[in-house]
Amino acid sequence: MNIKITGKDIKATEAIKDYLEKKLDRIGKYFDEDIDVSMTIRTEKNEQIAELQIVVKGDTYRAVTAHKDLYASIDKDIDILEGQIRKWKTKKERQMKDDTLKAKLVGLETKHSEVENEVMKTIYYEIKPISVEDAILKLQEKPGDKFITFINIDTGKVNVLYKLKDGKNYGLVEPEA
Repeated sequence: MNIKITGKDIKATEAIKDYLEKKLDRIGKYFDEDIDVSMTIRTEKNEQIAELQIVVKGDTYRAVTAHKDLYASIDKDIDILEGQIRKWKTKKERQMKDDTLKAKLVGLETKHSEVENEVMKTIYYEIKPISVEDAILKLQEKPGDKFITFINIDTGKVNVLYKLKDGKNYGLVEPEA
């Protein structure tokens, strides 16, 4: 545990550092890694302000409290930080649990659906005779669609207009003969 204490308008004594180390044991139990702790203490009017910041693996936790007693302010900071860390850990554990459940469900689906070369879904829609320019306009109206099938007025044949990967241009599939 790397601890750095900075005092503004107040001297950071050895007693304060010992007290902080003792209180940080509550935080240390949540991590296996090395923890960087920086604390700034200062006085404003008749209140002692303790600002604690903990950095672990790129994650930063921060708490600032003011109290007439500096030790009480440190206690409040530790409580706040412990709550933040517990909330973050619970959220991560829940995500990990959800991810493993999804993986298991996907695994079950792939075992049961080992059907290959089969049409799994059919969508029906009406094909209208329109020009290529009108097809572009229709495709622009529906940004979620990637293609549109239509009967080309000029040729009388079924064409497919699709969006290119650049998102600005289109491709046209037109049958020969």
